[in-house]
Amino acid sequence: MLFNSLDFLVFFFVILCIISFFKFRRFQHLFLIFSSLFFLYYTDNYLVTLLIFTILLHFYVGREIYNSQTIIRKKIFFVIGLIGSIGVLGFFKYTDFVISQLNVFGTIIDLNSEIPLLNLALPIGISFYTFQSMSYIIDIYRGSLKPSKTLKEYAFFVAFFPPLVAGPILRASEFLPQLREKISQNEVSQKLKLFVITNTNLKFGITLMSIGFFKKMFFSDNIGPIVNNIFSNPLGLESFSIMIGTIAFGIQLYCDFSGYSDIAIGAAAILGFKIPLNFNKPFFASSPSDFWTRWHISLSTWVRDYLYYPLVFKNRKSEGLVFISLIISMLLMGIWHGASWNFLIWGGIHGLFLACYTILRKKFPTASSNKFFKSKIGKISSILVTQYLIFFTFIAFWMKDFDHMVYAMKKYVLLDFSTVGTIEIIRDNELPILLMILFMILHFISYKKGNIAERISKLKIHYWTSILFVFFLSIATFYVGSAREFIYFQF
Repeated sequence: MLFNSLDFLVFFFVILCIISFFKFRRFQHLFLIFSSLFFLYYTDNYLVTLLIFTILLHFYVGREIYNSQTIIRKKIFFVIGLIGSIGVLGFFKYTDFVISQLNVFGTIIDLNSEIPLLNLALPIGISFYTFQSMSYIIDIYRGSLKPSKTLKEYAFFVAFFPPLVAGPILRASEFLPQLREKISQNEVSQKLKLFVITNTNLKFGITLMSIGFFKKMFFSDNIGPIVNNIFSNPLGLESFSIMIGTIAFGIQLYCDFSGYSDIAIGAAAILGFKIPLNFNKPFFASSPSDFWTRWHISLSTWVRDYLYYPLVFKNRKSEGLVFISLIISMLLMGIWHGASWNFLIWGGIHGLFLACYTILRKKFPTASSNKFFKSKIGKISSILVTQYLIFFTFIAFWMKDFDHMVYAMKKYVLLDFSTVGTIEIIRDNELPILLMILFMILHFISYKKGNIAERISKLKIHYWTSILFVFFLSIATFYVGSAREFIYFQF
């Protein structure tokens, strides 16, 4: 069920009506669990059973890990949980990729037969809810989390529909306490939370969802065509044309994915849940490491906490270990996105950027306090250099054809300064170009002003409705004619 469809709006409206009318705690919790399962079933059909399997597996494995009296028993159940979740993810997401690579190898060594592809359907959201449920058993194994008291509570955490198919990836330690009534700031009772839709939450949630729809349907969907025009066959294009395509894709991807996150966070806020921020002005990052504290935050922190830190824990002073650990972490992040070599290349490039930056920062610890880097020109220079590198990686993210990728990367780095073809592309794509410029202006204003959604939601009702009217009028005016899938649905 696409967020940017009438189906979802009706679905969400019905949920709000029923939650508001039936004020019974147990009913509300069960109703939201079954609604969340229906939300996935509506699009994924029978593959919703994989979500149910994941819920059952990790709930019982987590409980056994916590209750284990010996280290061996604890490790056995921990491994069962990991193999179960990684096995399901790996089978559905990577089997056909592995088979195709074996067939390529067979061709090279002149084998006369091929392994037939299974043509498996990719379950929507499987990468997200697998990582979310894995963090649950890892935290229990480490002793930093107590298992969920009931299956119902855990099912709510994993299946909760707003972030289910494209994040943000939730942590049990942050989410589970929100299912029970608060006693104090740091303490919750045993009583289930009663969902009450307050005016403040409703106004803020609608505002954030509206911003998400605006990003997706006004910017992303209308900028997409210029990306396809340039990147579908970049051979022969000029450097500046490639750069326009790269910038356009960066903006499209950001508006698409952060737009989804905004809708998810806004929908959860209306129901009284606080979901962590997933994007924080990434195009103002001043270093590769700063970028990953601003882009897809829930995934980058997951990889940091559950892979990178364990890899470097024993010897953080070893530059070689830090370098290799960063490369491995980013390669995992790349393959998490999809079963394709271009995602591995994308992750590897990011790993190199992060590793080199981290080692340079250790070699020259006083560089960041240099007068130049603290000056306005220095900060702007850091942002521009960082963004040049980040947008370079977007080429690998989009292009699966290796020849196309190499050509585009060469043109991006080695400028030819030709403009004839670029001017023609600009003339043929006036609307996407204007939208890109408008996005940059609005993104800068948002960066300077802080939390725009909160500011808008606190306006008087007539100002608030006027701004929302502008959002939806803009969407309606430039509507592309059908609800387009979010890019991260494929992951």
